[in-house]
Amino acid sequence: MPRPLAVADLLATALHGKPVEKRLQEGKIWLLWDGTVGPAIAAQARPTGFRDGVLTVTVANAPWMQQLTFLKRDIIARLNVRLGCDLVKDIYLRAGQPETQPVAVKSPPPPSRTLSPPERERVVEQTAAVANQELRDAIAGLLSKHLATEPPGRKK
Repeated sequence: MPRPLAVADLLATALHGKPVEKRLQEGKIWLLWDGTVGPAIAAQARPTGFRDGVLTVTVANAPWMQQLTFLKRDIIARLNVRLGCDLVKDIYLRAGQPETQPVAVKSPPPPSRTLSPPERERVVEQTAAVANQELRDAIAGLLSKHLATEPPGRKK
């Protein structure tokens, strides 16, 4: 059985040859930026616009702007390689405070506890109708894990 296609691949196929295909390609610049320029530059400069082959990049301060002026050709070449086409023709550097990427903060898992006898009985009752033993055990394990993270005595 073939693997499911990614939504981006489905969109690329559906939009192939249409004017919006170019806009989809341009949007990849934002996705590829951090990996292309590295974390040091990405913390100081972010893409903020794209028009007619010119990528506008907002840069945090003058020293970084000067440094990126020297690196523009290299960044353009690396972006175009990753994009798979010569989409970026030039980079326009603009002074300002670049928006930082939101950092995904993982919350710690809720504390786990031992199930009470009535809760264990509830798991057995709710999984009894499943004929396949392996599937029944998997569902019972998931249900037990879920119940163990809820406060005791909470009914669903």
